[in-house]
Amino acid sequence: MTRPPSGTPAAFATALRAREQLIGYWSVLDSPVSTERIARLGYDYVALDAQHGLIEYAGLLASLTAIDTKGSTAVGLVRTEANDPAPIGRALDAGAAGVIVPLIDTAQDAADAVAAVRYPPLGRRSYGPMRSGLRIGPDPAEAHEQTVVLAMIETADGLANVAEICATEGLDGVYVGPSDLRIALGGATSTDPAVADRFEAALVTVRETAAAAGIAAGIHNADGASAARRLAEGFTFATVSSDLTHLAQIAGSHLAAARGTGEAR
Repeated sequence: MTRPPSGTPAAFATALRAREQLIGYWSVLDSPVSTERIARLGYDYVALDAQHGLIEYAGLLASLTAIDTKGSTAVGLVRTEANDPAPIGRALDAGAAGVIVPLIDTAQDAADAVAAVRYPPLGRRSYGPMRSGLRIGPDPAEAHEQTVVLAMIETADGLANVAEICATEGLDGVYVGPSDLRIALGGATSTDPAVADRFEAALVTVRETAAAAGIAAGIHNADGASAARRLAEGFTFATVSSDLTHLAQIAGSHLAAARGTGEAR
């Protein structure tokens, strides 16, 4: 069987399901021009944050279109605002190659997410690929092959039920939300070092459980070095975050250099 061309939803889905290492970038800004630039850098995917990001539907549509332009190496994923068929369906109809679904606590939550992504009889997605049909599918069987669904593990219940979640039929992978998970484990903040041991143990549980189930395991990271470390540990995909954070960091570093003080403020 011929492998799909790289940078396509079909190739991405094939690689993710084969547990190949993939690296992505996280976007929270409604800025299709900058998102287009990022998509040309060599990342395997760009994830658009519709839950905590600053992107309304029109921006989501424009950014997904920008990700698909000539020269892009990436596919567009969307972290949906909720585990609900309406926002999941809108993201997919706009052209997302997959969804990252937040706050998955149980196997039933995961099954509901899968059902929202798959057309009948495998699920309950309503048929209306107004843009996605130009790139994904449009036949339901083709869309199923080319579209991925990822469940976020970021709560105490999600961690406790991770084996059952990973065993959910049709689920392509799990994705650790480290900020929420660290707080769920008792952290006073999203980076609280006091729960570091518990947090690291939880990551081992998630990635080993996913491996045993034969599905992908991903994690959110603040920078590329952290992403490299997590991939070396056994995660199969890792995201570098984010455009807004990195914009502030690089602008601050240039300001500090211009002042000659080594400090932005």
